[in-house]
Amino acid sequence: YSYQTLMKGLRVNKSFQKRMKVTRNGKVLTRKAGQNHFNSKASRVKQLKAKKHMEFGHMRTRKELSSLLPM
Repeated sequence: YSYQTLMKGLRVNKSFQKRMKVTRNGKVLTRKAGQNHFNSKASRVKQLKAKKHMEFGHMRTRKELSSLLPM
Protein backbone atom coordinates (compact mmCIF):
# COMPACT_ATOMS: atom_id res chain seq x y z
CA TYR A 1 0.00 0.00 0.00
CA SER A 2 1.12 3.51 -0.67
CA TYR A 3 1.21 6.24 1.94
CA GLN A 4 -1.78 8.04 0.39
CA THR A 5 -4.11 5.03 0.56
CA LEU A 6 -3.26 4.42 4.20
CA MET A 7 -3.70 8.04 5.27
CA LYS A 8 -7.05 8.78 3.61
CA GLY A 9 -8.92 8.12 6.84
CA LEU A 10 -12.36 6.69 7.41
CA ARG A 11 -14.86 6.71 4.59
CA VAL A 12 -18.29 8.16 5.25
CA ASN A 13 -21.28 5.89 4.83
CA LYS A 14 -23.11 7.98 2.21
CA SER A 15 -26.56 6.39 2.60
CA PHE A 16 -26.42 6.97 6.35
CA GLN A 17 -25.13 10.51 5.90
CA LYS A 18 -28.15 11.44 3.76
CA ARG A 19 -30.55 10.38 6.51
CA MET A 20 -28.80 12.13 9.39
CA LYS A 21 -27.92 15.72 10.20
CA VAL A 22 -25.30 16.71 12.77
CA THR A 23 -26.00 20.01 14.52
CA ARG A 24 -23.40 22.52 15.64
CA ASN A 25 -23.54 21.13 19.19
CA GLY A 26 -23.02 17.56 17.98
CA LYS A 27 -26.60 16.29 18.21
CA VAL A 28 -27.63 13.84 15.52
CA LEU A 29 -31.08 14.48 14.04
CA THR A 30 -33.19 12.20 11.85
CA ARG A 31 -36.70 12.10 10.42
CA LYS A 32 -39.49 10.31 12.22
CA ALA A 33 -40.37 6.91 10.77
CA GLY A 34 -43.46 6.07 8.74
CA GLN A 35 -43.96 9.38 6.93
CA ASN A 36 -43.57 8.37 3.29
CA HIS A 37 -47.16 7.51 2.40
CA PHE A 38 -50.64 6.86 3.90
CA ASN A 39 -50.57 10.23 5.64
CA SER A 40 -53.84 11.65 4.33
CA LYS A 41 -55.90 9.97 7.06
CA ALA A 42 -53.66 11.30 9.81
CA SER A 43 -54.79 14.40 11.66
CA ARG A 44 -53.22 17.71 10.76
CA VAL A 45 -51.53 17.91 14.17
CA LYS A 46 -49.92 14.52 13.65
CA GLN A 47 -48.74 15.49 10.16
CA LEU A 48 -47.14 18.70 11.43
CA LYS A 49 -45.43 16.96 14.36
CA ALA A 50 -44.00 14.38 11.96
CA LYS A 51 -42.26 17.10 9.93
CA LYS A 52 -39.97 17.94 12.84
CA HIS A 53 -36.70 16.09 13.22
CA MET A 54 -36.01 14.05 16.33
CA GLU A 55 -32.76 13.42 18.14
CA PHE A 56 -31.16 10.11 17.26
CA GLY A 57 -30.02 7.71 19.95
CA HIS A 58 -28.19 7.95 23.25
CA MET A 59 -24.54 8.42 24.14
CA ARG A 60 -23.76 4.77 23.39
CA THR A 61 -25.16 5.08 19.91
CA ARG A 62 -23.26 8.31 19.30
CA LYS A 63 -20.01 6.40 19.67
CA GLU A 64 -21.24 3.92 17.08
CA LEU A 65 -22.28 6.82 14.82
CA SER A 66 -18.79 8.26 14.83
CA SER A 67 -17.61 5.33 12.71
CA LEU A 68 -20.27 6.15 10.09
CA LEU A 69 -20.29 9.95 10.18
CA PRO A 70 -17.44 12.43 10.48
CA MET A 71 -18.23 14.54 13.55
